[in-house]
Amino acid sequence: MEKFTGSFTQQESIPESGIAAAVDILRSGRLHRYNTAGDEIAQTPMLEEEFAAFTGARYCLALASGGYALATALRALQVCQGAPVLTNAFTLAPVPGAIASMGARPVFIETTPDLTIDFGHLEVMARATGARVLMLSHMRGHICDMDRLMALCDGLGVRVVEDCAHTMGASWNGVPSGRHGVIGCYSTQTYKHINSGEGGLLVTDDAGLAARAILLSGSYMLYSRHRAAPPPEVFQALRLDVPNVSGRMDNLRAAILRPQIALLEERAERWNTLYRTLETGLAQTNGLRLIPRPEAERYVASSFQFTLPGWEPERVAALIARCAARGVELKWFGAPDPVAFTSRYEHWRYAMPTPLPQTDAVLAGLIDMRLPLTFTPEDAAMIARIIRAEVAAVAQGEVGPAAALLMGD
Repeated sequence: MEKFTGSFTQQESIPESGIAAAVDILRSGRLHRYNTAGDEIAQTPMLEEEFAAFTGARYCLALASGGYALATALRALQVCQGAPVLTNAFTLAPVPGAIASMGARPVFIETTPDLTIDFGHLEVMARATGARVLMLSHMRGHICDMDRLMALCDGLGVRVVEDCAHTMGASWNGVPSGRHGVIGCYSTQTYKHINSGEGGLLVTDDAGLAARAILLSGSYMLYSRHRAAPPPEVFQALRLDVPNVSGRMDNLRAAILRPQIALLEERAERWNTLYRTLETGLAQTNGLRLIPRPEAERYVASSFQFTLPGWEPERVAALIARCAARGVELKWFGAPDPVAFTSRYEHWRYAMPTPLPQTDAVLAGLIDMRLPLTFTPEDAAMIARIIRAEVAAVAQGEVGPAAALLMGD
């Protein structure tokens, strides 16, 4: 019986040029983005300029985390305390967390079986609540029909903030993810497409929003040292009215990130090779449904999802346990309690969520798996064989006692 021995949490090393740049920063002691000598250009503004060019955005701001970028976007949009903010029910905790951090109210929208936001429910809830902002989570890299989404939101008077934590380098109909809405937010946390441990990036074409975001991040009136920013005159009317909510990125993380931007295209191809290998290996597995990928979507698949429609919780838990015994770490969005990074909308009680039956049905059988680039296509093929065999075993009634642990018994 095959057993996988790779690590689902082991990332690739930082490029040597990033390590060298980081060491130079450490030797200089000038880690703060505004701590420069003479005409020196710091690593952080250079990162912003390079990422703006990569996405095609006019303005870019580097921040302390992806979640902080989301909260900064809402503050820049002047979302008020108590205001409803629409967002996907299928997302991760930092998204509703960013909304709640503003004192605003998350309004969860149903999820389709293809893991994207439900347009019909979105329209109903936008009209019912009067919400004027949608924080759209491209959760686990699945992009909805952005042309339809933007037409719907434009008609409703809803501004879109894109959470692109899982779609850096992806696109819809050739438009980069993060460039459809008024603001795009990205994460550079360890498990994302570029890695600085923690970090975030915000892009926009709106000069007023960019200026507000820069002031909010804690620019200390040093906004002229930004390169991917509006001209100084845009800041004049805002600089005494926008609070400092410090959350800047430092030069050390920027130095680590800059060489990784150039690697994104190559990384995307490698991730997608792993993804397609798993798709091929799991195709036509009885009881298992793969998630279709639209032709207009160019994805960057750093993770893999499938669903087990109609499976009882005990059977899903059995599959998780049996795969774990063979070295394959699967995450289950239907588990009764949050497990590490994996949780769902009903676990976020501070948001006072109402039941969403369609989403509940999807998440009940939703399985998630990381695909680190330390895996090879041969690894992915073995993982697919293990999952396929264990799905068949559980379907034949082989449950086992380990499943009880996942069910909280």
